[in-house]
Amino acid sequence: MTGARKGKAAAAGGGTGSPGERGFRLRVSSERVALPNGTTAVLDIVRHPGAAVVVPFLSDDEVLLIRQYRHAADGMILEVPAGKLDGCEAPEICARRELQEEAGQRAGRLETLGWIWTTPGFTDEKIHLFAAFDLTPAPQRPDDDEIIELVPTPLPRALDLVWSGEINDAKSAMALLHAARRVGHLR
Repeated sequence: MTGARKGKAAAAGGGTGSPGERGFRLRVSSERVALPNGTTAVLDIVRHPGAAVVVPFLSDDEVLLIRQYRHAADGMILEVPAGKLDGCEAPEICARRELQEEAGQRAGRLETLGWIWTTPGFTDEKIHLFAAFDLTPAPQRPDDDEIIELVPTPLPRALDLVWSGEINDAKSAMALLHAARRVGHLR
């Protein structure tokens, strides 16, 4: 960890833990697998229950981004509301819950955009992508560890932020691209 990163981590409360500890949300397992070429290998796999991400449309040409503190990213990042599936929760239910918790909005209409693997080299996490329309304000209820700022953004500007790398959160970038295509901003 660099001195600047250590300082930021300490300022934000730092972090404790050690590699190999089991978190309450994830499970890591070492698995002996038979590969398609006939060889065997031992692979470490992070087992994840899945997640949902939602692009909130304030209008035909404006989306609601969030700027959220992410300890692993060493600060605030631009993204769209997202969260982990709870138990056997349906992805649509998760998307609606996260939309309200993080963005303070309810969707009159929620459209499925597809799904993505996050990093299939070491995890089975699948994120379901949604777009939310016909929004109405609702009480924002972020989790205790969520520090969130709402950032209404014209959709063309949000796409520019993806292309420039300012939005470098992969789930948010993919969700924005799919959503933009759904509403006719991309071919």
